[in-house]
Amino acid sequence: MRSASRWLPAVARTTGIILLTILIVFAVFRATAPFLISSGLVRSGIEKALSDWTGYRAQIEGDPTLEFWPTPRVTLNQVTIREPSKNGKVLGHVDSLSADFSLWSAIRGHAHFHEFHFLRPILYIRRDENGLIDWTNEGRLSKAIEQAETSSGQGMRMSKEQDAAIGMLTIEDGSVEMTDERSGSIYKLNAVNADIAWPRLSQSLSAVILARFNDQDIKLNFDSAQPLLFFAGKNVNTTTSFVSPLINWTYTGITSISDFSALSGNLDLSVPNVPSFIAWSGQRLPAADALKNISLSANIAAIDNGLRFNNLSFKINDSAASGIMDLNYTKAGKPKISGTLAFDQMNLNPFLAAFSMRLAAETAIDALLNGNPLQRLDLDMRLSSNKAALGPFQFENIGASLLVAGGKAKFDIGDSSFENGSLTAHLEVAPGDFDGGGKLQISIRNADFGGLFTRLKLIGPLPMPSSASLDLSLSTSKPIWVATLSDVAGTLHFTSSAGSFRQFDISTFRTLATEKAFFRMSDIADSSFDFDSINVDASFAKGSAEVQNAAIAGRNETISFNGVVPFRTNGLALSGAIEATSPSDADELPMLPFFIGGSWPNPVISPVATLLQKPIQQP
Repeated sequence: MRSASRWLPAVARTTGIILLTILIVFAVFRATAPFLISSGLVRSGIEKALSDWTGYRAQIEGDPTLEFWPTPRVTLNQVTIREPSKNGKVLGHVDSLSADFSLWSAIRGHAHFHEFHFLRPILYIRRDENGLIDWTNEGRLSKAIEQAETSSGQGMRMSKEQDAAIGMLTIEDGSVEMTDERSGSIYKLNAVNADIAWPRLSQSLSAVILARFNDQDIKLNFDSAQPLLFFAGKNVNTTTSFVSPLINWTYTGITSISDFSALSGNLDLSVPNVPSFIAWSGQRLPAADALKNISLSANIAAIDNGLRFNNLSFKINDSAASGIMDLNYTKAGKPKISGTLAFDQMNLNPFLAAFSMRLAAETAIDALLNGNPLQRLDLDMRLSSNKAALGPFQFENIGASLLVAGGKAKFDIGDSSFENGSLTAHLEVAPGDFDGGGKLQISIRNADFGGLFTRLKLIGPLPMPSSASLDLSLSTSKPIWVATLSDVAGTLHFTSSAGSFRQFDISTFRTLATEKAFFRMSDIADSSFDFDSINVDASFAKGSAEVQNAAIAGRNETISFNGVVPFRTNGLALSGAIEATSPSDADELPMLPFFIGGSWPNPVISPVATLLQKPIQQP
């Protein structure tokens, strides 16, 4: 301790003198720096640095402002980047550019800059036919992108001459305009604010970007350990997320700026408001209100000419599904979506709404391919569900397919349980961007129509068979989403087994027919008519159904009729007859012709024989 006490004061004095000397030198150095450093040197240095980095010509109009505390920093105003040729095209402009610089290097006549801040920059970039960004014109960044190679692990390997320090890049209130030569579209980002951490060219890049696109605020996060390889269009690992009020997605895995078919990773995507998203993207979807929200989660893997979505979890409105889906390209170069989705339960309305999708003629966005949806996209989807609904109709164990190819679109229900029976259906839309119309075919076998009519709460006299079959074929030449009943033509065939015709008392019918020239359907609604079978044939055209042959056969009597049923007026104009089912009972149950006219469900009945024999009486 005595020995230490003798030499410790000497060490303390020496250390104090060294520290004091350093502080004095630092203070003098900082105090004299403004006189030792030429603002013109800094200005020309940053002009040269910008020109070297970009490969274009940098021009600075304003005088530089130098700061030396707490760190040396230069601020330049009105910076413009142009093509090297005389009167070259402007590629970027910055209202104010600030950067830190090395004080010692500046005193020696060299300027090295880092930690950049761009105020109100405007950047014009071009995406070529190959999907690559034209970043620079043989500048340092361009050469670094060209020469960067993959190293072991997830990093990059490049020569020391090409490597350089960058630091933090901050963008405030900027804008970006990108011309996509592949599609001919121009995309604009406004109100861009970003923090980009990129310590060195050879190291990883992390960016957080806030911007406004099509009047919506968006946020983009991007992280990559190989940013130069990403800019070169190579396949690299990235983590990317996109957040906006209308669409959100997160992707982790391999990606490429030039070829999206190289994706391989995990994707989570959600569209919380489909109609608003469609309007924001510039598209138009008829009946879009049926589509409320969409979300999916999947593992993406590259396949031949496309991508495969494995372990896909898909949700549309309140219907959830799982399965597999492929996105690839046909030989003609059209994108094609195919796959299988299995639902626990689903609502068919959104699928049919999406099925009728078309692109408005005035749409300006055409980012993928030119043409309407039938020309732009092929679909081949298989759908299955334990339970399904289409409006008020319920299905079980449904198997369906959606096909768009060769200029036509088809939706088929190949098999389904319907009201204790079975149903198959075929909906086909003609070419012409769905404007050419379409046709619908439905075949129902052995279904409980009586239970269906009861559940639908249909009013008026109706047949209530426990088992019936229906064949319906309809077509229209108008777009299917604007076609009305007046625009539909087709045929119907309906048969049933035994049941009852509610609110139809055939005995009262005969009694009133002998007493009155007119009476209403409600006058004979006290009882029902039991029948053994029904057979109806009808055709549809110009807003009306023409009943060509209808027979309701009971044990003793049979009701037959034909005529016209106008849909628009909810009316009836039918002529018919009640006669004995067996010819041997014709004397006891003579034929009774009649006419039914008026509005459903309470039309007026006019016995034809009474009209011919007696003056007209009011009911």
